[in-house]
Amino acid sequence: MKKVIIYTDGACSGNPGPGGWGTILMYKSEKKEIYGAEKETTNNIMELTAVIEGLKLLKQPCEVEIYSDSAYVVNAFNQGWIYNWLKKGWKTADKKDVKNKELWVELYNLTKIHTVTFIKVKGHSDNEYNNRCDELARNAISTIS
Repeated sequence: MKKVIIYTDGACSGNPGPGGWGTILMYKSEKKEIYGAEKETTNNIMELTAVIEGLKLLKQPCEVEIYSDSAYVVNAFNQGWIYNWLKKGWKTADKKDVKNKELWVELYNLTKIHTVTFIKVKGHSDNEYNNRCDELARNAISTIS
């Protein structure tokens, strides 16, 4: 199984407000950067979108390491929140609808295709690829503002 590394980041100018996302996919010596933006969104939506768009580019099942500075995304998998939401019909512990459900469902379905590990990185520190994803996301915002 091919091993792919994906770095992701989302950004928002105001929350909600104009937002962008950036993703870097790495396989062996190959590297691909993708990004996008929305006029009215939230930071969490952009963080989720960055991961989803990266996984959507994979053409076959892969072993994937996803590096994100988003506790929202990483903890949903690593702390099992998403599996509890699934069991409870996409409701939170206090019986409210899970925010951004459509994106969570899409992400969950993509993770079933691949063997995915989520790794939390410290945002805005010295991680070259996380910093580049942040730059891609912020540049994407500037194309729509």
